Amino acid sequence: MSTDLRKPSICIVSHNAYGAISGGRSGFIGGVEWQTALTARWFAAHGYPVTLVTWNEGGPPEETIDDVRVLKVCAQDAGWPGLRFFHPKWTSLVRALRTADAAVYYHNCGECVTGQMALWCRQNRRPFVFSLASNADCDPRLPELKSGRERLLYRIGLRRADKVIAQTFTQQAQLRKHFGVEAEVIPMPCPGPANGEFQPPDVASRRVLWVGRISAVKRPDRFLDLAEQCPEMAFDLVGPFFEDSFSQAVRRRADRIPNVVVHGQIAKSGLGDFYRRAAVLCCTSDYEGFPNTFLEAWSYGLPVVSTFDPDDVIVKHRLGLVGRELSELRQALLALVTQQNLHAECSRRVRAYYEANHTMTAVMPRMERAMMAAISSCPAPGCEAASRKVSAV
Repeated sequence: MSTDLRKPSICIVSHNAYGAISGGRSGFIGGVEWQTALTARWFAAHGYPVTLVTWNEGGPPEETIDDVRVLKVCAQDAGWPGLRFFHPKWTSLVRALRTADAAVYYHNCGECVTGQMALWCRQNRRPFVFSLASNADCDPRLPELKSGRERLLYRIGLRRADKVIAQTFTQQAQLRKHFGVEAEVIPMPCPGPANGEFQPPDVASRRVLWVGRISAVKRPDRFLDLAEQCPEMAFDLVGPFFEDSFSQAVRRRADRIPNVVVHGQIAKSGLGDFYRRAAVLCCTSDYEGFPNTFLEAWSYGLPVVSTFDPDDVIVKHRLGLVGRELSELRQALLALVTQQNLHAECSRRVRAYYEANHTMTAVMPRMERAMMAAISSCPAPGCEAASRKVSAV
């Protein structure tokens, strides 16, 4: 679809999103990357000129994918250790922001880039929209940010954003309490099977699915504990392994458990087959934001057994079962796979909850209004032309 020059342009920065926008051919791909690629494609499909800024992972420095202009900064490992943070990483980001020349700039996930973008946008009189990706982004300890420099820049970006978007009301309250920042709550979107393609899951499969990064915060070790305690069920472990000691230890242990199948990283296009074959999705994380895997599972009618419950929606809407201890998770799994009526009712509710709250149609117009509101409320002279375009849309 060609862009509509009457609509204001949007620049989205997601350094790791090249694999997600290009179809998973390279790079790290997580929930943030899929969400930003999804957002970029939706706005482009609705006539907005969209630029997505990513790392350079090969190919031309600029290309067009699904009507999204992809601008590449330096390679992630470019430059000298100790200096690369400033050059070429920060300098190439500034160059890309300037080249994008957008009416509004958007970033998802708290990191040093949040502050770098906010500073550039403030200096260049452009509105900046920031979206939280995890509860860690509103935790005053900022546990995912390892250096003082990262934490400082993130705090600068959070406080200087023209609009902040939270995934849940819990995040909204925590931001207000710990950072004095107001946020708008917008649920995350997820494309899923249409009503004509949807089939309820088969509880008789007794397959338990886990999808995520093989990392300590996701606690796949708990999933393996469950597999050992539930030999009558089959457990599918899906996600990329890394070279660190934790990830490799999980792999070695999983290979030794007879009812666990290790699948590694699966292309996004292939995940649907896993959701269709499963009876239950299992989440074992210490903390999350609002997991993409929940939305994907619910779009396929899969109940969730989880250690984490965003905004208590699982309990409130009976979308599965929540357990904090291993014994509780085991009992929850057994209840769902052995009680067909309970499973069928949960499946019906999760599909209805997904359709009401997380389809592209339900969510993306709200994101569109948030972007346009940031432009319209921008007091800077540089936003005047963009504001006129918003009025014309």
